[in-house]
Amino acid sequence: MEPAAVRKRARTVGIGALIVAAAFGGLLGLLAGRTAGVVAAAVVGVPLLLLAWSEARRRVWLEGHVLSVRAFGTRSVDLRTADQLDLLVTDMRGSRTVGLFVRGGGKAINLALAVYAGVGGREQGVFGLRKLADVLAGRGDAPGLVFSELLVAQLRAEARGLAAADRPLYQLGSLAPSGRLAQKLNPDAISRFVSTLD
Repeated sequence: MEPAAVRKRARTVGIGALIVAAAFGGLLGLLAGRTAGVVAAAVVGVPLLLLAWSEARRRVWLEGHVLSVRAFGTRSVDLRTADQLDLLVTDMRGSRTVGLFVRGGGKAINLALAVYAGVGGREQGVFGLRKLADVLAGRGDAPGLVFSELLVAQLRAEARGLAAADRPLYQLGSLAPSGRLAQKLNPDAISRFVSTLD
């Protein structure tokens, strides 16, 4: 996702953290005293604020065939030799994130490809998707080719100016049942879906 979108999401998490910490601390402060309230607010708020800070610092990039993510440290996965490729759909507060989950060398990265809310949303840029599709096609195995074809179909849909609801990533994200925070889509279902795309 674009840095501006990441910062906005981090700001939302930070504000939510402060509200939750203040509410929890205030409630406990009324029941057990001021010191207990301050301690409770800190215990609840600090981890959430650290999460928001790491979200604001989060950067994902693809250099050659190596996908890297940086928040507090940097993790990298070589997409050519990754052991696992999955499509991960997360559902939070009415927005669905469709991401490519890759694991290799004992490390894992979830690359958000698109975030949809209602009938609109934000998607990775054209150049990033094209580069990722090329790297995945270069793997030469079935999962790599399926995901590459999916991304190419997404790019075609965007080039045609199709609405978000008519784009492959949106349609796949809609296939995931609601009410679950995160779920991996069945690889066979993804393959069948991609085979129907033009």
